Amino acid sequence: MRVLVAGATGVVGRQLVPQLVAAGHQVTGTTRSAAKADMIHAAGAEAAVVDGLDAVGVGEAVAKAEPEVVIHQMTALSGDFDLRHFARTFATTNELRTSGLDNLLAAAQAAGARRIIAQSFAGFPTIRSGGPVKTEDDPYDPNPPAEMRSALEAIKYLERTVVAASLEGIVLRYGPLYGPGSSDVMVDILKRRQFPVIGNGAGVWSFLHVQDAASAAVAALDRGAPGIYNVADDEPAPVSVWLPVLARSVGAKPPLRVPAWLGRLMAGQAAVSMMTQVRGASNAKAKRELGWAPAWPTWRDGFARGLYATAGDGGSPR
Repeated sequence: MRVLVAGATGVVGRQLVPQLVAAGHQVTGTTRSAAKADMIHAAGAEAAVVDGLDAVGVGEAVAKAEPEVVIHQMTALSGDFDLRHFARTFATTNELRTSGLDNLLAAAQAAGARRIIAQSFAGFPTIRSGGPVKTEDDPYDPNPPAEMRSALEAIKYLERTVVAASLEGIVLRYGPLYGPGSSDVMVDILKRRQFPVIGNGAGVWSFLHVQDAASAAVAALDRGAPGIYNVADDEPAPVSVWLPVLARSVGAKPPLRVPAWLGRLMAGQAAVSMMTQVRGASNAKAKRELGWAPAWPTWRDGFARGLYATAGDGGSPR
C-alpha cells in the first residue's frame, strides 16, 4: 500500500515509518527540515521536505506520492513545553491541526486517497466530571481553563473535519506519550524536583508508548469504520500513583507535593487541571474495532523498561 506520513520525523513518525516499511508498505514521509530527510531515507522511505502550512508544497508532495492512505502526525511541540503558557506552547500545533489538516485533506482528496488518519489527543479535551475513565462518546470539556481553550478548539476542529471528510476519516486520540524522544523533558524536570504532585494528584492519565501510538496507525490503515478511537494503555492511573513510580524508575528523588493554590501560582491553572481533574481514556473501541492492543499494556512496565526503547526493538517489549 502507498502511504504518506506527514510529520515523519516527529516522535511518533520516527516509530511509524519503520513499522510501515517493515509491513511492506511503500512510504513517503514529510519533514520540515532538509537535515532530517536522511532519517526518513535510512528508514527505507522516500522523503519530501515541506512545511505542513504550505498548501502548495503539501499538494505537490501528496500528488507525487499518490498515496492510498495519508497519515497526519504533524505537531510542533518541542522541549520548551510550558504549561503556564499552554496556549503559546500549542499555537503552531493548533495551526497544523486546522490549516495544516485542511491542506493535507485537500491534497489527499485531489490525489484520490481513500483514507486519512489523524492524530488527536485523549485527556484534557474530555469533560472533567463524572467517572475517572471516558469513552469516545463522552462530551468535550464545556469549560476548560482559559489557557487550554485554543488547543481544545483546534482538536474539536480536527476531529469534526476528519470524521466528516468525503474519504474515510479515522481520528486516533493518543494518550500522553512516553518513550524515546517524548520522555526527556519530563524526566529532566522530575530529576530536578520541578515536577511536583499538585493538590490531591487525582488527575487520571492514560499513557501511551510511542511504539504503540505508531502501531495503532498501522492497524488503522485498513481496519476500523470512520470515526474516533481512543488509543492508550490498559491502566489509567492518577498522578499521585504514577508520578512517584516514574521518579523511582529514573533514579530521581520522590516528587514534592504542593497545594493546589501554590501549584496555580507556580505553573498555572492548566497544570492544576492536568494534575487534579483530567480523566483517563478507555481503549476498548480501538481494541475491538482496529484489532489493536498495546505492546506496552501498562506504564509500570513501560517506565521501567520502555523509556528509551527504540523502533529497532521491533515495537514490542515481549
